Amino acid sequence: MSNPYQLYLVTDENQSVETLVNVVKAAVAGGVTMVQVREKHGDIRSFIDRAAAVKKALKGTSVPLIINDRVDVALAVDADGVHLGQSDMPVITARELLGRDKLLGLSIENEQQLEQAESLPIDYIGLSAIFATPTKTDTVRHWGLNGLAWALQRSSYPVVAIGGINQSNITGVSRTGVHGIALVSAICHADDPEQAARQIKNQLVS
Repeated sequence: MSNPYQLYLVTDENQSVETLVNVVKAAVAGGVTMVQVREKHGDIRSFIDRAAAVKKALKGTSVPLIINDRVDVALAVDADGVHLGQSDMPVITARELLGRDKLLGLSIENEQQLEQAESLPIDYIGLSAIFATPTKTDTVRHWGLNGLAWALQRSSYPVVAIGGINQSNITGVSRTGVHGIALVSAICHADDPEQAARQIKNQLVS
């Protein structure tokens, strides 16, 4: 796969395991290229159970499984990588635990973090948030399309855009040349996640 970040699904922690697995299978059938399991409220055991269920659903698809925040969960299920926030485990420590062959992403919320990321052993950055979004209320800033274009010029890493992206604005986001677009609600809450993923994929500017 030339660009694993292109259509990046972030799961909804409020969905049951059964719904989660069905959404992931449908989304991948529709063209999703990477899946991140996010679990903000649950205990560690339920996180591992959910991650393992998604890993099983992804078997044979070549779609990478990324775990949000938790290096221990990623190691427990042998996921393909971890995505860290600014208040999670330090990147250097995470890289030591994961080894070189796992993907490591880092959320970037301002210009200073973007600059600091250049010297870190990561594989990609998640630029947050592009637009206002109901799923994330503690956002430091909204980058907008101009901010996204600015960050793309300054980062030597692939950039995944996240936050408030939906079918009404996705073409504009894609036109910036961003490497990937991360979505939660637009796919997880769609009546038909496969069709939603397919329609979104068709809107991306290659």
